[in-house]
Amino acid sequence: MAEVMLQFGILQFEINSATYQQLDRSTEYRWARQSRIGAHDALQFTGFGADAIDLSGVIYPHFRGGLGQIDKMRTQSSIGVPRPLVSGTGKILGLWVAESITEGQTVFAAQGIPQRQDFSMRISRYDGGLRAVLPF
Repeated sequence: MAEVMLQFGILQFEINSATYQQLDRSTEYRWARQSRIGAHDALQFTGFGADAIDLSGVIYPHFRGGLGQIDKMRTQSSIGVPRPLVSGTGKILGLWVAESITEGQTVFAAQGIPQRQDFSMRISRYDGGLRAVLPF
């Protein structure tokens, strides 16, 4: 059985196929600033900002998984529906959406088939509530 690193909807990032080598997550917190005379600015927490994950990795299509892995990422992302994100340890991270997918191809074989595909994917937390996702 393949070792799942992260699952985004039905997309599985696994050790044996679409493997990311780097995961960067940034989370923003909003604070309103009010200037005061003779004192430091007053700050008030007003909520959460963007929460995004950037994944980058390398796929060797001839090794495992084949050439269609990045196409599968694009197809699933183009549906336009927030998807659950689950870590490899089973932690549910909430609903997320794909914002961008970038692909680079190098080391070509016959018919222009790449032997190496570099990819990056940016996903962001979706917080529109279940009413925005479920059809009722």
